[in-house]
Amino acid sequence: MAKTPAAEVQAGDRSVRVSSPDRVIYEATDRTPEVTKLMVAEYVAAVGDGLMRALRHRPTALERWPSGVREGFKLATGPQDKDAEAFYQKRVPKGAPDYLESVEITFPSGRRAEEICPTEIAVPVWCAHMGTIVFHPWPVRRDDVDHPDELRIDLDPQPGTTFADAVRVAGVARELLEELGIRGYPKTSGNRGVHIYVRIEPRWTFEDVRHAAIGFGRELERRDGGVTTAWWKEERGERIFVDYNQNNRDRTIASAYSLRPLPGAPVSTPMTWEELAEVKDPREFNLFTVPDRLANGDPWATIDDEAFSLEPLLRLWEELPGGELNFPPDYPKMPGEPPRVQPSKKREDHWDEQGNWVGGDRPERPRWRDLHPEEAGGE
Repeated sequence: MAKTPAAEVQAGDRSVRVSSPDRVIYEATDRTPEVTKLMVAEYVAAVGDGLMRALRHRPTALERWPSGVREGFKLATGPQDKDAEAFYQKRVPKGAPDYLESVEITFPSGRRAEEICPTEIAVPVWCAHMGTIVFHPWPVRRDDVDHPDELRIDLDPQPGTTFADAVRVAGVARELLEELGIRGYPKTSGNRGVHIYVRIEPRWTFEDVRHAAIGFGRELERRDGGVTTAWWKEERGERIFVDYNQNNRDRTIASAYSLRPLPGAPVSTPMTWEELAEVKDPREFNLFTVPDRLANGDPWATIDDEAFSLEPLLRLWEELPGGELNFPPDYPKMPGEPPRVQPSKKREDHWDEQGNWVGGDRPERPRWRDLHPEEAGGE
């Protein structure tokens, strides 16, 4: 059978070539028809205004599924996953067009890399041509990659909880933000969770933003028994986990208007607070429905109009009890951090008061990819 010729997708002022346009990326479901590579590229162009609001001038990692999304396909989260069908691209791919710009970022290990920095919609469309499904922007801009301008509150349903539980907790989060004089912008995760974004003044470190997220999460715990900030899964129970570590350096969340690698091509979709409260099934927001929705107005159109201070949240961090919490296992040991061993395997006589190992058979640390396979990614 003859190979299908490449197609062209108009992306702003550029025409972007898309090879293998009829390759099936998402198989048909009982709710949605199949989705081809060309349809993905056209979707990215169609949501350009909203997507670029999320990506513009931000270092952005790519989640690439060049063979499409299929049951049983695996996303590589490290060099051990050599047979995985999908992978993270954290450096500029070879063959990038001359209009693609980049910015140097530093990983927690201290190593550096040039990462894609979208400046126009043709860049994400070209990335779609390269098999990108999800865009993972950093919470920083290219002119200052060490000071975030975005706080991200990730409400992550644990086993035994549902999207409806995440929506309920999001309502509590909204009330708390409003009490603190802060405006948050919610979106569906594209799966079962809810994300809330806050534009902040870019004068705090990643560690400060992480502490602000912990303080906010602890106040949510105080107000709602269905919320937890417990890092260890065995301690979370059937509650909504506030994943504070998503505010660390090189930790990213699927952007607004990103597709997700799940059946039916769901989209991480910005909402008004009123809309979110009424959503029953987040799968309704997908590649087929979101472009028309965005054409009628973006709920996040004003997100860049105002930047807020972190000081009210940092006061919560300082005033509420609990102290420092665990960092991801691939991070260096941080000051004040508790021991990196799950509580059920901890022996108190093997650790000093600072959380340093002092004796016995050292337990194996869990890997980040085992704790958070949906967001993990090697350098």
